[in-house]
Amino acid sequence: MSNGMRVDLSAMDEVIRKLWRLLDDMDKAGTTSKYDTTIPEHAFGQTSGEVVFQEAANLHGAQNEMKTKIEGIIKKLHELIDDFSTKTSKVRDKYNDEEHEIKKSVGGDSGGSTKGRLAQTD
Repeated sequence: MSNGMRVDLSAMDEVIRKLWRLLDDMDKAGTTSKYDTTIPEHAFGQTSGEVVFQEAANLHGAQNEMKTKIEGIIKKLHELIDDFSTKTSKVRDKYNDEEHEIKKSVGGDSGGSTKGRLAQTD
């Protein structure tokens, strides 16, 4: 028995589409953080020769550590969004299935209402 609440399936569809777009953006961010943020050690200063910048190796190590942390954060966010998207899709499917079952149980799939039609006599 219904308690008068309705679920807007089209709104759920829109949420799912937005989550998919967000996942696509997260994939791009993950690729960028993994492949486009590598900085070679020499970029932080000279590490050999007559003049050596002693902190170059430390800066490079710190950059690599931060890069790894960012990759991990993006991966966790991707997993969270993917999980939420999957669960939202399952809930939407259950509501949709329930709606079809209700329509079927009240004759929604039987060819329509006979209201307003004249009875045929032989």
